[in-house]
Amino acid sequence: MNNTIKTIKQQIKTHPILLYMKGTPNIFKCGFSSKASQILSEYIKSFVYIDVLVHTDIRSALPSFSNWPTFPQLWVEGKLIGGFDILSDMHQDGSLKKLIDPIKIKYNLD
Repeated sequence: MNNTIKTIKQQIKTHPILLYMKGTPNIFKCGFSSKASQILSEYIKSFVYIDVLVHTDIRSALPSFSNWPTFPQLWVEGKLIGGFDILSDMHQDGSLKKLIDPIKIKYNLD
């Protein structure tokens, strides 16, 4: 478990925008992950994702580490933003765009 936490910390540190999800942006294994990926894709063409169904160690350890029990989980600049419900609310009120746009510029993403 300790090595898995180290891996998670490194992933979060390395990738300014990171989505832990069930499946991939092209092959969804969960409706909430699918919707979260689709919302995120409206703001950034390609983003880093980790399929927690393939990486079962991360699937087991991340909820305790993040104190967020479900997937998907969006992390931006090392901070947990939340799951699908939070992304959906932020998408609707415009705050997700305000969060993502400066990061795309800062890290030359997309």
